[in-house]
Amino acid sequence: MRQWVLALLFLAAVCVRPVLAYAEETPFVPGDPPELYARAAALIDGDSGRLLYGKNADEILPMASTTKLMTCILALEYGNLTDPVTVSEYAASMPDVQLNIRPGETYRLEDLLYSLMLESHNDSAAAVAEHIGGSVEGFAKMMNQKARDIGCGDTYFITPNGLDAADADTGRVHSTTARELALILRYCMCQSPKKEEFLTITRAPSRTFSDLEGTRSFSCVNHNALLTSMEGAVTGKTGFTNDAGYCYVGAVKKGDRLFLVSLLACGWPPQKNYKWQDVGKLVRYGETTFEKREIVREPFSFSPVPVENGTAKAAELSMEAPGTEPLVLLMGEGEPVTVRTKLPKSLEAPFPAGLVVGQVDYYVNGTLVESLPVKTADGVSRRTLMVCARQVWDSFLTMLCRNSEAEMPFLS
Repeated sequence: MRQWVLALLFLAAVCVRPVLAYAEETPFVPGDPPELYARAAALIDGDSGRLLYGKNADEILPMASTTKLMTCILALEYGNLTDPVTVSEYAASMPDVQLNIRPGETYRLEDLLYSLMLESHNDSAAAVAEHIGGSVEGFAKMMNQKARDIGCGDTYFITPNGLDAADADTGRVHSTTARELALILRYCMCQSPKKEEFLTITRAPSRTFSDLEGTRSFSCVNHNALLTSMEGAVTGKTGFTNDAGYCYVGAVKKGDRLFLVSLLACGWPPQKNYKWQDVGKLVRYGETTFEKREIVREPFSFSPVPVENGTAKAAELSMEAPGTEPLVLLMGEGEPVTVRTKLPKSLEAPFPAGLVVGQVDYYVNGTLVESLPVKTADGVSRRTLMVCARQVWDSFLTMLCRNSEAEMPFLS
């Protein structure tokens, strides 16, 4: 009897494919995730943006100088590298770490961006923000708008350099999440129209420059130790404040796989090297756990949908064909792939052919990775008194013609 019950349960599992209602899925984590020092961490697939592993990945925390990713990319997108930037008293008053620029001095925007990203100078960040946004407050609005555009709704910028700050009006602090910090880096290096310039600056081992008057010279060295200590390291940014602790976000390329790693609150002095240990653990976990796999997208057929107040009783539906490129993602062995359809129970006429009325969604481990629209195959007009009268008249004429042909067969 027990064997029969198990057999029936197995058949139910393989034969029944839910379409409209789904229970919440239990999160699946392939392999053994690493034990990390960081309070919050995220491992992201750089190609798709999918979260591969997270530890408190959506907890809102301060992010220190990793903020400067956004400062840099906005300066690249809205400024010109040859722009002259004049230093204000406010910019020159920023606390360490400083380039020690002075009020009234003028620098090329490009040189200040190297200062910003290689040695994380706070005064350079303020000077750049004032030049691009008109003021630090104006630049913060640009930063928050860009965060929203990227899809980072839990990120809130107040300063261009990442110094701890709170907004008295909103009560929010300068903060982000581990997941969103990694997505900001993904935008900077993979999606921004200035991604090449961003990588050129952040990957540079050093930079020597002078102010435009030629009276002072500076030399900056890249503090991202991962670039020289880990094979495949692409770019990244460190950070530290009293509230944030040690933070890091970076990218590592392993063959055809791009891993983005972000860490928040990864220790306080003297635990400066905890972040490098955590990065190594996450990259090794990603490398040994996730491979490029293809998701098979089978064609769907749908039952006709009833039409209300239409000249047709039902409408045929069709799914837009996927692109010619296969859907390939970083996936762990055994990660569940779920297909969910969202279709209307009925349609209200009139509507044209090709109207999007539903979708077929592909999920990997609970994360949406592709959505294909479902459209009406044909248009349907609304059934009105005039339309009904025309249909009756057309039917009458058709019947009349048939009767006439039957009475006068010699005409045929």
